Amino acid sequence: MSVAPAPRPVSPIPDGYHSVTPWIIGHDTAALMDFLAAAFGAVDLGDRVVDEHGRIGHAEMRIGDSVVMMFDQPDWPPTPAFLRLYVPDTELALQNAVAAGGTVVTKPTHMFWGDVIARVSDPFGNLYWLHTRIEHVDEAELTRRYTDPKFLDAMTYVQNSLYRPQV
Repeated sequence: MSVAPAPRPVSPIPDGYHSVTPWIIGHDTAALMDFLAAAFGAVDLGDRVVDEHGRIGHAEMRIGDSVVMMFDQPDWPPTPAFLRLYVPDTELALQNAVAAGGTVVTKPTHMFWGDVIARVSDPFGNLYWLHTRIEHVDEAELTRRYTDPKFLDAMTYVQNSLYRPQV
């Protein structure tokens, strides 16, 4: 008599996903997917659901180790997404995003906590915060940097370049 294998425990989070999965809702998901692939090397996970009018009702792409879901909703007002992407090279990621049709919102800036950040908007009104950790900063150095004119100027620049989507 053979014994059936024990059932595999069900994880509350599916394999390949994280606790938070962002949605991007827009008017041209197919073009958004092209932008994400060109700008950030996003990979289409192949689960696109398209209705009889050609609208995408569901699609998923992987950027790095994270999944982003998206769908068309042409009757909704714009609902821009704001996503932070940790990338190996902020400047290169920004260049790729601009080459794919993005617009620089914030040029690469070294921040007091040890990241270089930049921001880019896509042609659909979504904003991407591009981050690369370049150093570990201890408490004493963080405290010193709070009053360092170089880092104060960097923070002022970043705060003054905040993006406001066109609605």
